Amino acid sequence: MEFILAAISLGFLGSFHCIGMCGPIALALPVHHYAPAKKHFGIFLYNIGRIFTYTFLGVLFGLLGQSFFLSGFQQALSISLGLLMLLFVIVSKSIFANGLGQLYFMQRFINYIKNQLSQLFNEKKLYNLFLIGLLNGFLPCGLVYVGIAGSIATGHYLKGGLFMFFFGTGTFFVMYAVVFFGQFINLKFRNYIRKSMPYMVSMMALLLILRGLNLGIPYISPQFERTTQSIFCCEKSNVSKPLVKCSPKKCH
Repeated sequence: MEFILAAISLGFLGSFHCIGMCGPIALALPVHHYAPAKKHFGIFLYNIGRIFTYTFLGVLFGLLGQSFFLSGFQQALSISLGLLMLLFVIVSKSIFANGLGQLYFMQRFINYIKNQLSQLFNEKKLYNLFLIGLLNGFLPCGLVYVGIAGSIATGHYLKGGLFMFFFGTGTFFVMYAVVFFGQFINLKFRNYIRKSMPYMVSMMALLLILRGLNLGIPYISPQFERTTQSIFCCEKSNVSKPLVKCSPKKCH
């Protein structure tokens, strides 16, 4: 339950960062020519598209985290993710301002997404708003990277998907409001919100490090469960051939 609360809190508080990053896309949504009912439904479709993509990414990266957990590296993974996020903040704050858009290997993918978005905006069809949200979820964003780190830290593909689903749900209300009150959100305010992102990332990184330290603090640094298997090889078995061969010296 605590990872769901963390995801919603991260999404809601981080959604103010979305005003600076994703705000321009939300403000440009072709919904203002619709009647009020269709306008509400269109904005709903856009946000559901974003959440769908976030959930998919959560399942994908949760599966990656699960492979680390099954190998017994859950503590090292959590600490490493936290240290990596802190390193990103220290080395270059622009990573969280501009995403990974400046990296060469991402340029072609980002350009493809932007071209597809441009076509969908020009068509101005109601169901295209879901596709716009779907593609928008793949655009580089520092807040999404933090959410992905959280989904990896869950150590399970289902929990990773749920983490990103509730993360997206946390962003829903602010992003919904942006479309209606966008005229009151000027560039200066969006820049101020964007600059606050490194501090939020640092807090998330510290929580991941504390979690990995296994200090036994509820919700902040809970102890990892260790599963052990006991094989009672000295008990009599009904099968003709024993499955486990053990030394009599170990029997008590």
